[in-house]
Amino acid sequence: MIERLETTLKRYNELGEELSKMEVINDVKLMTSLSKEQASISEIVEKYKEYKKVLNDIEEANELLNDKEMQELAKEDLNRLSEEKESLEKELEILLIPKDPNDDKNIIVEIRGAAGGDEANIFAGDLFDMYSRYSENMGWKIEVLNEEPGTAGGFSQIEFMVRGENVYSKLKYESGAHRVQRVPATESQGRVHTSTATVLVMPEVNDVDVEVNEQDLRIDVYRSSGAGGQGVNTTDSAVRVTHIPTGIVVTCQNERSQLKNKQRAIEVLKSRLYDLEKQKQEETLGSERKNKIGTGDRSEKIRTYNYPQNRVTDHRINLTLMQLDRIMAGKMDDLIEALINEDQKRKLAGEE
Repeated sequence: MIERLETTLKRYNELGEELSKMEVINDVKLMTSLSKEQASISEIVEKYKEYKKVLNDIEEANELLNDKEMQELAKEDLNRLSEEKESLEKELEILLIPKDPNDDKNIIVEIRGAAGGDEANIFAGDLFDMYSRYSENMGWKIEVLNEEPGTAGGFSQIEFMVRGENVYSKLKYESGAHRVQRVPATESQGRVHTSTATVLVMPEVNDVDVEVNEQDLRIDVYRSSGAGGQGVNTTDSAVRVTHIPTGIVVTCQNERSQLKNKQRAIEVLKSRLYDLEKQKQEETLGSERKNKIGTGDRSEKIRTYNYPQNRVTDHRINLTLMQLDRIMAGKMDDLIEALINEDQKRKLAGEE
């Protein structure tokens, strides 16, 4: 661990020297890239400096053990410093876990009503509201790309982008089947029904991540059927993009401009192709998927929302929280932190 920390500290200092050079200052692209790299390791460096100071203090306290007058004080200091050292080592272990390169990216989310008809679509709408409120709490922005409203409310399908700081790092565990148990508004006998909605979370990709050949695309335009604003439903502005090699179909109809809808649809397509390639790589490697919290597969049941008991259970980490009302109101922090902590634990165990 010390060797890795020393290498990181050395790189941090090198970056500081590079960033002070005039040729770097005048190159905005290089300056941005180096600044970003330095910022990504600054927390490790600061924590390592703290750790080195504690080691130095322990050495000094050990020397004072030979002094009768200072012996008791030195023992007290050693007890405190040993606890600090242990705590810092745990923090550094976690900080040194290789970061997911997508963690700081924006995301594209797709929610679909699945089993349960109208109730599944209503629940898909509830999940969209939950993520919208959580995003608002985090200071993130949501942009709806495509929506297909359900006949009784909610959505049979909705796709949206979430923009902000480290969005993927927080919401990447949400992919999978979400199950709801409650009495639907349409149920006259008061019976609890079970329905499901599926969630797919994909990192926004850059052109360098995925290249899409225009010749592989079939693009159809049609009249928007969504709620939309004035003018959206009166022109052929909706766009359907089909990626012929994979059969992936993306639609976008929330913009008035056909060109904007096409651009948005291609953005979603790139993210889907990236996600598909990532899953193939993980299946080939095997170990990554084994240590992962959930497969990210849309069919995997990851969570149950039980309304009568105000209970949320995440099946991947065997976590039950009796705070469904808070979570649906966007207060997802306890749930997300538990998933992050479990992910870190598994990664640490995998390295040992």
